[in-house]
Amino acid sequence: MRKTIILAAAASLMLAGAASAQQQPAPTTPAPKATTPAPGGQQAAPAIQSVNIVDITELPKDTQTQVNQVIAQRGDAGLQKLRSSIDATPKVKSALQAKGMTSAQVVAASMEPNGALTLITKKAS
Repeated sequence: MRKTIILAAAASLMLAGAASAQQQPAPTTPAPKATTPAPGGQQAAPAIQSVNIVDITELPKDTQTQVNQVIAQRGDAGLQKLRSSIDATPKVKSALQAKGMTSAQVVAASMEPNGALTLITKKAS
């Protein structure tokens, strides 16, 4: 359960980073290739292979509590970054639209190493 929550938080950060990277202007000179691993030993985010959409009410109560704690810790700014990243990723945005949803209903995301992205949604109350 905790792994899922940690992955959700990490995916949020990865998607937010991908969105901000897309908004940066192209450098005028080629950047040198990195020869050292990323700080903390993190690897680059895997490409999205599949998108799963799960409503928070479908999760076990313990997991719901953990997701709500992560949401509270992340705050509104983190949630807006996540949603912006979703809107900037056509594959993810179209998966939500196919379910009749928008990024405004997404509260968390989790990316597995195999490229499976899980979006946790919450219906407006």
